[in-house]
Order: sequence, then C-alpha cells, then structure tokens
Amino acid sequence: MRAIPLEPSTEEISHFIWRTRYRDDEAHPPEHSIADTWDRVARSVAAVEHDSPLWQTRFRRILEGFRFLPAGRILAGAGVARQVTLANCFVMGLIEDSIPGIFEALKEGALTMQQGGGVGYDFSTLRPRGSRARTTGMIASGPVSFLHVWDAMCATILSTGARRGAMMATLRCDHPDIEEFIGAKRTAGTLSHFNLSVLVTDAFMQAVCEDAPWALVFPQEATGDCGAAEHLERPWSGSAQPVTCRVSKSVRARELWTRLCEAARDCAEPGVLYVDRINAEDNLGYAETLSATNPCAEEPLPPYGACHLGSLNLTRFVSDPFTPAARLDHEGLASTARVAVRFLDDVIEISRFPLNRQRLEEHRSRRIGLGITGLADVLAMLSLPYDSPGAREAAVRFMRTVRDAAYEASVELARERGSFERFDAGRHAERPFIRRLPESIQAGIHRHGIRNSHLLAIAPAGTISLLAGNVSSGIEPILRLRAARRVLDVDGRAHSFPVADRAYALWRALAPHGQRIPEVFLHGAGIAPGEQLLMQAALQALVDGSISKTVALGRDATLDQVRDVFERAHRLGLKGCTVFREGARPGILASRSPEYILRQPHAHCCDAQRESD
Repeated sequence: MRAIPLEPSTEEISHFIWRTRYRDDEAHPPEHSIADTWDRVARSVAAVEHDSPLWQTRFRRILEGFRFLPAGRILAGAGVARQVTLANCFVMGLIEDSIPGIFEALKEGALTMQQGGGVGYDFSTLRPRGSRARTTGMIASGPVSFLHVWDAMCATILSTGARRGAMMATLRCDHPDIEEFIGAKRTAGTLSHFNLSVLVTDAFMQAVCEDAPWALVFPQEATGDCGAAEHLERPWSGSAQPVTCRVSKSVRARELWTRLCEAARDCAEPGVLYVDRINAEDNLGYAETLSATNPCAEEPLPPYGACHLGSLNLTRFVSDPFTPAARLDHEGLASTARVAVRFLDDVIEISRFPLNRQRLEEHRSRRIGLGITGLADVLAMLSLPYDSPGAREAAVRFMRTVRDAAYEASVELARERGSFERFDAGRHAERPFIRRLPESIQAGIHRHGIRNSHLLAIAPAGTISLLAGNVSSGIEPILRLRAARRVLDVDGRAHSFPVADRAYALWRALAPHGQRIPEVFLHGAGIAPGEQLLMQAALQALVDGSISKTVALGRDATLDQVRDVFERAHRLGLKGCTVFREGARPGILASRSPEYILRQPHAHCCDAQRESD
C-alpha cells in the first residue's frame, strides 16, 4: 500500500502527542522519534517470551507504520522506570455501605488513577438518601452525594498535565435515588470527571413498553427493615441471586424513562447500559456478575477487573484506495491480529497493578480488548458510504476476520501456555458468543482450551488515532474533514492545531484539482441516528466485550428522537448506548468535537477520558 500523505499540520500534532504523552523522557538512549518508542515497547513486551529476539522483531513489525496501536497506557508505560499501570480499564470493587467501606473504595480508586488507570464503580450498593443507618441512627445522604467526593478526589489526584482522570458511575434503574442520579449532571461543570450510565434491565424496558408502574427498591438486609412495607425479590448488585428488597416508592416506568431521555438530550448524560444483555452475553457469565464498565464502556468488567487494550488501524490494510480496485487485505489484517493477541497477553505479564486484587482478577481471566479504528476512513477509501448496507457488510467482514484470527491465536496460546484460571470447558462452550464462533474454533477450544476469557472490544481510540495521522476514531463516522483540534501539554495548557481527516487528506492528494468531494465523506450528525445504530449492532455480534460509540444528533433533535435511539438500541441487541446532541454542552459542537479532541462529551467517554487512551 502506498503511504498516505500527512499534511504538515497533522504531522505536527502527531509529533506533539507523541512527545507529550508517549515518549519516555528518561530513556537511555533517548527517544528521538516514535520509532524509538516502538523499539522500547516491543523490547519490553517481548521480554517474557522464551525466544525474546524473535518476538521483539514480530511485535516491532506490527507497530511499524501504526498498523497496530496499543492503548496509550502501554505506549507510555511499557519498559519505563516509573510505577504506572499498562491497563487503561478498571472496574473497582463493590462499595460497602459504610463509612469505612466507602472511603476504602475511594482510596483504592485514588491509587488506581495515580498509576494512570480509568475506573468504573457501581454505586447501587449505597443506601438511598434519607434512609437511617442501623448502627448509628445517622441519615444517609445517598449515592449521588458521594459522587461529588469521588469527583473532588479525581480532580486533586490528577489536577495538572496532559492527562486528566476519568471515572464511570453506574446506578440501577430501580434504585430509590435513580431520579436524582439521572439529573446529576444538568448543572454545567458538575461531576466533570464522571460519566454516568443507568443500569437498565429488560424488566424495566418491558414496563416502559406497557406504561406500567415501576417499583424503586433497596435490599431489605441492608436497611434492616422488618416493617409492614411492601417487599419483592429483585436481582441486585453484588449478589448472584435475587434478594428481598423493600419497596421505597412506585413510579410510572414511562415517566422515569422520559426523564432519562430528556437528560440525555439536554446534557448528553446519562447513557444506558443494558445490564441483562451484558450478563447474558458474558463469556464468563458462569463465574461472575457484571454491573459496571470502564469509563468509555467498551469493557464491562467484574469487581477489580482490568483490561489491556489495542486497536488495529484498518487504514493500513487498504490497497488502491478510491479506485475500482480498492480492497482491504484480510490476510494481512488476520496475521497482524494474531500477533497483537500474543502481544496483549504478554502485556498482562509485565503490567503493574495498583492493587493486588486487580492483579489476581486479571490473571484469573486474562481479559484483553483487541479492536479496530479508522473504520469510517476505510469505508471512504473503498467508496462505501458509512450509512449504506454495503458499508455494514464490509465492516462485518473486517470484524469477522479480526474475531476469528484473535480466537485462533488464543486457542494456540492455550495449547502452548494453558487456559485462563477460571476456564470451565463445559460451561464455556455453552456461552452465546462462543456458540456463534465457527465450528473449527469451537473444536479448538474443546481440545486445547483458550488463553483469554475475552478478546475483543472496540474502544474510542481517540488520541492514538490522532497519533496515527488523524484516522477516524474507532467505528465513529468521520466527524469533520478539516478542523482545529485542541490538545493539552504536560503543564495542562491547551494548544490548537489545524488537521485534516486521514482519508480526506489522501483523497485530496490523489484527486484532480477542483474535483467535487465524494458523497462517501458524509460526516457527523449528517448520518441518521438509525444508521449509526445499525453499524454498531452489526459489529456488536462479533465483539465479546462491548463497543464505545456515541450516536451524534443534530442541534434540533427532539425528545422522541432520543427515546427512539435508546429503544432501538435495546431492540437491536446493543449492550449500551449514549447520545450527544450538538449544542448539548456549551462550547462543544459534537461528540469528539474537533475543537476538543481530548475533552469530548460522551456518556461513555467523559470530558477528560480522551486523555487516558
């Protein structure tokens, strides 16, 4: 494939990002270019291999030319002397409903963010506002009040520099404080280090459909209630089985749903996580219950779960772009994916973990999250409009190639090194995602096991995609053809750079002067919400983790349109959904706004999280 030309401005921002985020300033010899960083990373990761020189060469080869983009924590931390984690994603332990338990959880989060990890918490275990503590008689202030404590901690721990902290907070749709949670970010600047997502159950969606009453509840054992109040059985965070809950009050499900959709339309928060589907599709559903995700929501994780991420840059596998002969090299993509799986499995061995519980959990499951980025650019190079059936069919072919290669590589690693600790051959074989794999891969798992419980996740990949020449992020449409992008330096100061979308820059270099821009460059909110959902749904069936994706809406999007997006997302089988209406936050034009590359609003990628990929 011929090299895609970089405009000087794009090359400038790529160098700036490398220099301020990923270069090891203490390296000996010094790192003078991204090539030196690739050398350091390949050497460090290959150190765990028996034939280290061989695998250092192979790892270096897939890094070359930005074909494989390890997540930012790996690029910044592999082989450096500083005590930092190589995992972008963490979900913390369940929060014990007591002052010691709450502040122990706060401390664990601080330690994790101090080493560079983004964290997710489920706050559903905290008793609702106004309830009385059994031992002290004190009145509880509720989970939302503690979000502000976490937010202040995050701002203090990471108050300066190019990276700022990011957290995810989830709350069950039947928690008594869910209405307060839904409106918690309506005031501009509030909880700016948090993304908020509601854990939406299938039962709630059915109640919305029927306009039925919906009980807001809390576990009876936690409240010590033995009175005459109504009780019922409900699943609850931290319990594998339904528990007896005290009914706090009843609301109309449809009215609660409307409040959620209004908040999402007005301020892009909260997003929704379809928690029953997340657990039904979990490869380890026989050994864990999930109720939280990392800040960008591409990884639902168990308590103390972590994940190491990387993205395959699809733009590097296209030949003859913008011509009738344009094609994607599936063989090269598969070969790179296989080596990337081994790379990420080795990263688990060299990664630091802020907490020993995180290390134990990661080694029990060996989760990795291999994904793709540059999808929209590749579709443009192949002359396929993002919102066309042909584009979805092509995207499915790309992702199927990655999925099959990743699972084949993990089976081969299990044959060589053994399966992950929690692997149960019989129960694993019955999980829905495993049953959708080709029969040859299922047979391989039966014979040899599998090294990693989960292998696939599609992250936003915002900063690393910009590092690679401003390719379109993750599976998002192209947001702007040309834009000004703001990034932060090590002192926290903003710098603005003019950039061009990667595919657009290539087209301009190849096209005759004055040629009209092709319709394949339709971008941003110009792509109908339903078409964006169809693309996400087409790929979700091939991803055992989840997909971070924001549905971009025009400035005039209505409540009904937001409601339709969330309800269609549920019907299409998505694990989560978030929306961003242009103008929903002052000064920000759209999700992944060109003016705020590292400060985009995203119910799954908050104002600061782009700085941690």
